Amino acid sequence: MTRERFRVTEQQIRQLQQAYAQAKDSDVRTRYQAVRLYVQGYPTAEIIQITGCNRSSLMEWCRKYRQSGVAGLEEHRGGPVRAKLKPQQVAELREKLRQYRPYDLLGPEAHTASGQHWTVEDLVRAVQRWYGVNWKSRASYHHLFAQCGYSYQRTEKVYKSRREKDVLEFEARVEKK
Repeated sequence: MTRERFRVTEQQIRQLQQAYAQAKDSDVRTRYQAVRLYVQGYPTAEIIQITGCNRSSLMEWCRKYRQSGVAGLEEHRGGPVRAKLKPQQVAELREKLRQYRPYDLLGPEAHTASGQHWTVEDLVRAVQRWYGVNWKSRASYHHLFAQCGYSYQRTEKVYKSRREKDVLEFEARVEKK
């Protein structure tokens, strides 16, 4: 079964090439390249091999190009963090993270033994509790931390199963002997 490819002018192909050359985002560049190859008559299997995309994505990009031209292939997402939290919520979260410690919010369920420092796991629980929001990607929480003015720090090297009371009792017994 043969399919009918849509027709484009040489000017439209040059426009796709120019958009490809100017694009900084690799995902957007892939879309421009894949659609350009498709409209120039390259076999779908070869386009998939060259660009690394899948067939359904290629067909979706071609549909968007038919409808909206080059603008249809541009990145339209606002980012995973912005999509779920409004700027004023991020500002509010920044203040809450400075005001509260993980232990204040989560009690003994805080990720670190002391509950003094925020971790990604604690942030996940806090954002869920305060805003009812979850992201699939751990990187989204790292980005959210950065937006709130936090930087990456190594965590405490304490086992979660370690009970401080038992450790203190053991150390007291050792000192007595």
